[in-house]
Amino acid sequence: MTRPAIVLVQPEIAGNTGSVGRTCVALDLDLCLVRPYGFEITDRNVRRAGLDYWKHVRLHEYDDWADFLTRRAPRPEALFPFEEYGSQSAYDVAFPPDFHLVFGRETVGLGPEVLEGRSGGIVRLPMRSPHIRSLNLANAATAAAYLALRGAL
Repeated sequence: MTRPAIVLVQPEIAGNTGSVGRTCVALDLDLCLVRPYGFEITDRNVRRAGLDYWKHVRLHEYDDWADFLTRRAPRPEALFPFEEYGSQSAYDVAFPPDFHLVFGRETVGLGPEVLEGRSGGIVRLPMRSPHIRSLNLANAATAAAYLALRGAL
């Protein structure tokens, strides 16, 4: 069984990735990054957001979504793509111990290669205000990770 992880598919903002890395260290999760990125992984903003914790991130990098599926090989039922229009609330999901919380680009979310065939399995974080379309990527990933671990913490 693979370790639980937060998966960022084509992240665009270094600071968000650094903050998610920090969350991964705090919660003992792997961080999986799927290329291409909108920044250099050596970007000082990644390290600034991750502070001195970045050296402790268990980072796994993949060339594309197919490479991630092949090399990481998560169980299909352990993949949880997050989108604001997801059909199920993160509060209602029973996350398995080997969960993979999957988030897309800050500007457009997840692409069809990730979402194909998963219409009933897309997860959302509920938002009470009609004035907000989506949350910041780092905030959403952190909230989702804590929900996924709620029985284990």
